Amino acid sequence: SIVMAQPALAQSATATSGSMKNGHAPAKLKQDMRKLWTDHVVWTRDYIIAATEKQPGGTAALNRLMKNQEDIGSAVGSIYGAAAGRQLTTLLKDHIAIAGDIVKAAMAGDKAGQKTADGRWRENATQIADFLSKANPNWPRATLVGMMNTHLSTTTDEVVARLTKNWAADVKAFDAVYDHILAMSDALSDGIIKQFPAKFEVIGTTGR
Repeated sequence: SIVMAQPALAQSATATSGSMKNGHAPAKLKQDMRKLWTDHVVWTRDYIIAATEKQPGGTAALNRLMKNQEDIGSAVGSIYGAAAGRQLTTLLKDHIAIAGDIVKAAMAGDKAGQKTADGRWRENATQIADFLSKANPNWPRATLVGMMNTHLSTTTDEVVARLTKNWAADVKAFDAVYDHILAMSDALSDGIIKQFPAKFEVIGTTGR
């Protein structure tokens, strides 16, 4: 597992936050963050569909999904330092790789393998929550663990619906995935704004 050294992270945040000089509008940060996490769930869905239907586009979808993890890591790295960004990218790529193992096990009817992979997925989610909570005191660990586990559960519902060809449930599952990822994205943006208020153009507002 990847362990973040808190002092180093704090120093990175202090050193790199200056790159946001002149301030950034909170709305722009939220928009950019929402785009990244929307890409995350959209390309995950593309991959799930391709994999469960054994379509030839699965590899391309997976490659694009892995690129998204790099994009998210780079965005976080622009605030907390390149090393932090690379560590998050690694954790997120593991998140995707394990998801692939879950899909393969489910397709094969390998319940034991699916359970093992799900355990690894939950552990990885906790590692991501640990990583983020050490970066920003406005991201409580318990809250992040809860958000990550909801992301896993809603994504699992999506996979199950596709495999059982329950198309109404599939639509409902993706609606839940998408609604949740937007809420999670906004929570991450709010935490950054609160941590670096001087770097954002928060004019005429309080408590943000």
